[in-house]
Amino acid sequence: MKTKTHDHPDEPEISSLAVDEYERELRLLQIELVKLQRHFLCHCNERILVIFEGRDASGKDGTIKRIVEHLSPRETRVVALGKPSDRDRGSWYFQRYVAELPAPGEFTLFNRSWYNRAGVERVMGFCTDAEYEEFMSSVTAFEGMLVRSGIRLIKYYLDITKDEQQRRIASRHRDPLKQWKVSPIDEQAVALWKKYSRARNAMFARTSDEVPWNIVRANDKRVARLSVIKDLLMRQQYAGKDRKLIRPNLDIVFPYAEAHLLSGAIAK
Repeated sequence: MKTKTHDHPDEPEISSLAVDEYERELRLLQIELVKLQRHFLCHCNERILVIFEGRDASGKDGTIKRIVEHLSPRETRVVALGKPSDRDRGSWYFQRYVAELPAPGEFTLFNRSWYNRAGVERVMGFCTDAEYEEFMSSVTAFEGMLVRSGIRLIKYYLDITKDEQQRRIASRHRDPLKQWKVSPIDEQAVALWKKYSRARNAMFARTSDEVPWNIVRANDKRVARLSVIKDLLMRQQYAGKDRKLIRPNLDIVFPYAEAHLLSGAIAK
């Protein structure tokens, strides 16, 4: 199927994959995810933590939904914390996230994470400069402790272009089933694009040493979802792995490097 072109937000979602092709491959990959979960429930007590970050409307919700759709709800947890309470604001910054870390045998996905401080809080002025610097200087040590404790931590950043973000946010306003996704912060996402880019770039540069960031080129939602699942599965060891099926697309998911900012592989 040829990729359609568009320059108007009223036009439908664009993808290089036909719906039937996408759904067929997604089903096969979801079977692989079930194999993975069965393996680490029956044969080991792995603790897997996957962090999803990205600009507003980058596709985090949809990607997470497809990953967990057929997994055991007892051992699979999606964490999407809301606005911090007064108690949270007076506590150690990482404290409320620590309570959500996976136990043995659990697969936990964070829909946004402690990196709120490096992104939206930084751009919108919801934290002080001192709080931001404290976070940036301590987060790699914090993640190092998690890894040494046995947690398998993977970080994905879903990256979209400014035009695509604008199109998706406009679509949210028109769709009555997506009204819950509309927020005042979304309204400023496009206007503050450059500030978010600077905050993102600083986050990548300063927080990739201990646990590297993985960039996902997410303009094509279907391709991005399949590619994230493949990358996630390729990183795990489990019985019956279909290596041919889960071969990742390195043009879509790749480790962060400054060269990708310079080349335009990461949206500017």
